[in-house]
Amino acid sequence: MAALLPSWAWVSGLTVAATAAVVALAVQADHGQRPAAPAAHARPAASASPTPSTAPTPSGPPALPEASGVGRRIVYSVGAHRVWLVDATGAPAKTFTVWPGTVDPKPGRYSITARTAATVGSDGVRVEHIVYFTAVSGVNIGFSNALDGSSPPPANGAQTGGIRLHKEDGAALWSFGDYGTKVSVVE
Repeated sequence: MAALLPSWAWVSGLTVAATAAVVALAVQADHGQRPAAPAAHARPAASASPTPSTAPTPSGPPALPEASGVGRRIVYSVGAHRVWLVDATGAPAKTFTVWPGTVDPKPGRYSITARTAATVGSDGVRVEHIVYFTAVSGVNIGFSNALDGSSPPPANGAQTGGIRLHKEDGAALWSFGDYGTKVSVVE
């Protein structure tokens, strides 16, 4: 007679399968039509960076930055306003543009330390899929998406650490990045 698996094994197996399905669907969706890259908004002079070109590249999405770490991780390029979700083999599973906050994280290696399903962001916008990985001068830095899918309003001098994503990208990052997931910040 075959042995029955304990209920936790079934739940774990179903969770892994569901996560894999979400990532696969996100990758497929990423190959479809995408909205134009987000426009850069005013940033404090101390962290001003050149606005990247929003013209599509003939060879596809930008390559994963070199020296961004190894293994499964989230890579965030401050200068390119772009995120890569990198699988355990080191291959990018998904990449997308983001709207940065007014406070940038310093280049380095971090880990996800907190997750919040939904709240109101420091800019007053209702956000979901909040994934925090560091703080700079008391400002929490993390990824999130607006519930309505909108880009963040101008900060009007406020210090914001929310790196805002398109709604579908926020869902993909939320599924990908659990507590302890590595986050690599590059220029």
